[in-house]
Amino acid sequence: MTQPISDTAAMIAGMDPVLDARWWSFVGGEDPDVVFQLMGHALATFREEEGLSLIVPHEVALANEIEADPYSRITLQVHSALAGVGLTAAVSGALAEAGICCNMVAALRHDHAFVPAERADEALALLKKLQHSAR
Repeated sequence: MTQPISDTAAMIAGMDPVLDARWWSFVGGEDPDVVFQLMGHALATFREEEGLSLIVPHEVALANEIEADPYSRITLQVHSALAGVGLTAAVSGALAEAGICCNMVAALRHDHAFVPAERADEALALLKKLQHSAR
């Protein structure tokens, strides 16, 4: 396993963004029966004061009659350190300049940018350009 990278320039230069072919949706869970069903499909969950938030496959949201926008996930392949500073700001800043909203999820080994599905290819191209400018 690689060592986590915390240097800002090295994280950006090594991010190697990859687009997930699957669409995802951010949903909330108020009905316990629905939440139980969704949990088995969830990529991620987060407990907020207002209730449970889940990231589930878009088709699962639709199958459960939940209206939710489709998002594409771009995984940054660099093993970024949790204490690393600047990667999220660089990614979200580059996307913001292009008017692309971005929901970042940081996990133990990688960061994931969720962008509107219809702008995924554009977002991926921008992040590859950002990566190359840091090399």
